[in-house]
Amino acid sequence: MNLKVQEARVPGLPVAPPPPPEPLTTGTESPAASPIRKFLLERSNSAISDGTFRWLMLVCALVIFGIVALIAWQLISRSQLSISKFGLGFFFKQAWDPVSGNFGALPFIYGTLVSSIVALIIAVPLAIGVAVFLTEMCPKFLRGPLSFLTELLAAIPSVVYGLWAIFVLVPILREHVNPYLMKTLGWTGFFTGPNYGIGILAAGVILAIMILPIISSLTREVMTAVPHTQREAVLALGATRWEMIRMGVLRNARIGIVGSIILGLGRALGETMAVTMVIGNRPEIVKSLLGLGYSMSSVIANEFSEASDDMYLSALIEIGLALFIVTIIVNAIARLLVWAVTRGAPQRVV
Repeated sequence: MNLKVQEARVPGLPVAPPPPPEPLTTGTESPAASPIRKFLLERSNSAISDGTFRWLMLVCALVIFGIVALIAWQLISRSQLSISKFGLGFFFKQAWDPVSGNFGALPFIYGTLVSSIVALIIAVPLAIGVAVFLTEMCPKFLRGPLSFLTELLAAIPSVVYGLWAIFVLVPILREHVNPYLMKTLGWTGFFTGPNYGIGILAAGVILAIMILPIISSLTREVMTAVPHTQREAVLALGATRWEMIRMGVLRNARIGIVGSIILGLGRALGETMAVTMVIGNRPEIVKSLLGLGYSMSSVIANEFSEASDDMYLSALIEIGLALFIVTIIVNAIARLLVWAVTRGAPQRVV
């Protein structure tokens, strides 16, 4: 027996509104099915987006391998005439005679390596010194303008560097620097012979100026990333400012500094116009840095348009292959140097 209990109504009070009607659903769908379907749809779209993004990033990474492989394949295939005729002896021969068809790349390899080494010897101490000054010692009002000017050097075209070297650097070397080097260090054999002004030393100096902003800027960024706690800890132990910079900053930033030097060396190895204008463009191997030389990129730029036959063109392309191989070898040696310094261990905390 069902009894209906009626609620007592108090006169004067409002009557509560009836509850809203429940949404109509089909017989096969529950009220909770719509949010579940929305969640599954969003998850499916997210999975598709993640998969697309993953494949795009994979393609971007594979493009690097593809570019390197394409460059190597083109250099090897286009230099087959020279490779089949001269073989590996092409990289160890000194002769360069387009008339008789006798070619050798050793003078160009020598000029490229020696001028790049001279550039590193000059640029690395200066670049690290500039980075240390800007990071640790420079007043705030001078830090911005000096940093801007340092980075501006990297934006100057190489042909402008070459013109400046011809009209400014070469006369300074010929009239002041070279005579002093010949007088004081001539006994070493590295500063002897005719004083042309142009030559391997001039090419090394202009390359040093060109790679200095690259090494300095990257070194400064690496030094800035070293935590201030490293500096404070070394100073708290009673170290001087120089000891703090040497042990607390440079030691922890050494891997990045070596990386910046590698990038600077890569720029020096591949530089063309500025080197072509001051190195002398003579395919010789001389001990003296005052002598004339030739680089691999310079001979390609100078003689590529003059290649009159297929063998001549193939020899020039094989020089490009030699430059490609030298770049790979130099980077491999640099990585071995990094491993020798760090022994594969992470950066130490002082």
